Amino acid sequence: LTKAQLKVLSEIKNDLLSEKPINRLLQGDVGSGKTIVSLIAMLIAVDNGYQAAIMAPTEILADQHAKNISAMMKKLHDQYSEREIRVSLLLGGQKKSEREKRLQEIELQEAYIVVATHALFEEKVNYKNLGLVVIDEQHRFGVRQRARLQSKGKTPEVLVMSATPIPRTI
Repeated sequence: LTKAQLKVLSEIKNDLLSEKPINRLLQGDVGSGKTIVSLIAMLIAVDNGYQAAIMAPTEILADQHAKNISAMMKKLHDQYSEREIRVSLLLGGQKKSEREKRLQEIELQEAYIVVATHALFEEKVNYKNLGLVVIDEQHRFGVRQRARLQSKGKTPEVLVMSATPIPRTI
């Protein structure tokens, strides 16, 4: 990791240790490592008994995140950990049987990291213990959509990511 990534991770960790729920923006250029920083934050949540969810704006990006995160979790499990961190991909175009299986994994907390598009906040999606919500390309989602996802947990931590500069006045 770069010095900047380590600095941001340290800040996020301190935020997670705080009594107040975080609502943090992680802004950086495309390819700057926002996803790995958010994954490490998700692992902190998982390590503390929570589920984490990452919402992507397209099924293609959600699928890409799920494959990359799953591969990293498999490598982590094979090399360093006895605990398997299961990743579940939830997409609108899934077969009904596949979707039902994923929904059950989420509700029973068999899935520790959930990757999806808008499907994350649908009524049928019930998290057992949602602790961290990551929203990729946050500017592609509306305020109500982000709020609906946050309402799926008691008071989940929120980390939004964007490669698009956002004026500080907003």
